[in-house]
Amino acid sequence: MLFYLFFLACKSHEKKGSNTIATSPKDLQQKISADIKNTLADAIAGNGFMPDSIKLYQPLESQKLYEQNNFEPFWCHEEKWTKQGNAMLAFVKQVRLNGLFPEDYHTYQISSIEDRFLADSIGKSDRRNVNLWSKADILITNAFVRAINEIKIGRLPNDSVSLRTDSVLSYVFIAEQLALIKQSGSMNEIISKIEPHHPAYQQLKNSLKKFIDSASFKDFVKVPQRGSNKTAFNRALQKRLFEEGFITSDSVQLDSAQLATAVKKFQLKKGIAVDGKVGEGTLRMLNLNDKEKFIRIALSMDKYKLLPQQMPEKYVWVNLPSYKLELFENGKPKVVSNMICGKPYTRTPLLNSQISELITYPQWVPPPSIVQKEILPAVKKNPGYLARKGFSLINSKGEEVDPYSVDWSKYNKGIPYRVVQGSGDANSLGIMKFVFPNKYSVYLHDTNQRYLFGQAYRSLSHGCVRVQNWQALANYIIGEDNQNGGKAKVDSVASWLSKKQKRSIALKNKVPVYIRYITCEGSPNGVNFYDDIYGEDRYLAAKYFKDKQ
Repeated sequence: MLFYLFFLACKSHEKKGSNTIATSPKDLQQKISADIKNTLADAIAGNGFMPDSIKLYQPLESQKLYEQNNFEPFWCHEEKWTKQGNAMLAFVKQVRLNGLFPEDYHTYQISSIEDRFLADSIGKSDRRNVNLWSKADILITNAFVRAINEIKIGRLPNDSVSLRTDSVLSYVFIAEQLALIKQSGSMNEIISKIEPHHPAYQQLKNSLKKFIDSASFKDFVKVPQRGSNKTAFNRALQKRLFEEGFITSDSVQLDSAQLATAVKKFQLKKGIAVDGKVGEGTLRMLNLNDKEKFIRIALSMDKYKLLPQQMPEKYVWVNLPSYKLELFENGKPKVVSNMICGKPYTRTPLLNSQISELITYPQWVPPPSIVQKEILPAVKKNPGYLARKGFSLINSKGEEVDPYSVDWSKYNKGIPYRVVQGSGDANSLGIMKFVFPNKYSVYLHDTNQRYLFGQAYRSLSHGCVRVQNWQALANYIIGEDNQNGGKAKVDSVASWLSKKQKRSIALKNKVPVYIRYITCEGSPNGVNFYDDIYGEDRYLAAKYFKDKQ
């Protein structure tokens, strides 16, 4: 009896692992359905794992799609790929062009099966192999389900500034896309419909092929912090510069001047400050290889998927790592400006809001955090600091207080006064302020330190966004606001500015503003990478894209 049970168990195991060869194309088609049904049932019972330890993505979704199709294959018919099957084969081989990772799409397994079919020119072995065809069909269906999810909503969860209304796609939506590809035979048609339509997303995607064609996806030498071991640092730096062709040899040690020249070439190509020195920003770029760059691209593409599918007709877009502000109307940039954002320890927050008011010659009331951390320590040393910086001290009655009359030693965390910097050319906000409601007390504004726009590294503020081309931004917003009479109001603002008058301009048509953090953008020359100034992408990559290749 025990022998009989052992024999049955062996026969059952043998059946699951065996290769069933059909006698004809029609016989193949009939047998695939049963094998698809059994294979999926086994995979679901095995926590999503197929034979060969292949892990399926959302296997229940795949099973439900097949159930609705009587477990008929979606991508093949009588030992040939269908039109939609060929479309999906092409897609899985080029998933990187959509910011996706081949290992998530069974690319290598599907390609291996396809190669076996091609090698069987007479159609007597692999081309009639029921298990191979069912396995390929399941893997392609699984890749399709994953693609619809990841192209539509991405891999990042909703966060505090997400405007996407859905975080999980319904089975109905996925089934609709499957019906479309069966009808049209085009995966690209589906992708173009469900992916973000944001201009910057499309530019980045269009630049991807050029990046991928030139990428090596290999690991470069890591350059350590300079530290006390100058020799080891210089040796690693020289090897790293040699790997990308900035120097011709790594066998003969270069002197400091030669290394500095090579570093300048590197900095120039990467679009960062050219000084020949390996500071923190340059070191981060040296240690950013093509694998990590592709992860940056994938992250950036997914961040656009957190936005609504349809952006407003007009909006202001601030991208912190690029130090750039743009005003878009009907998908085209109407105003482009350099900007300055917060330092890493006083970072500019990500937010959504609407510009509701513009103020000429504004006053500045520093928030409590700046008063506590910067102004109070300075005043304790010398009460004359306030006058030197143009600040006044105001009590609860609105009266100005002499800072020399205050016992500053009593205060450590805050003060019972308002600190106000009067309007004027020396005011930290400059002569124009763009107001939008937010819990962080930040805004867009001009600055009294306009020379800083000439610096490559511009994470320099307390958190607000300083706008170089503030006048063009103000003129466009005011000129397009119907309530204010267009050009006449622009002329009035110009007059107030010339007279150094403080005035407020309330907008009837509030302008949406989005402050975002995206470290790469597309251009005609390829993908431009920006310094990860706040380390946000390093955090997201470690959390959501660990071990990706």
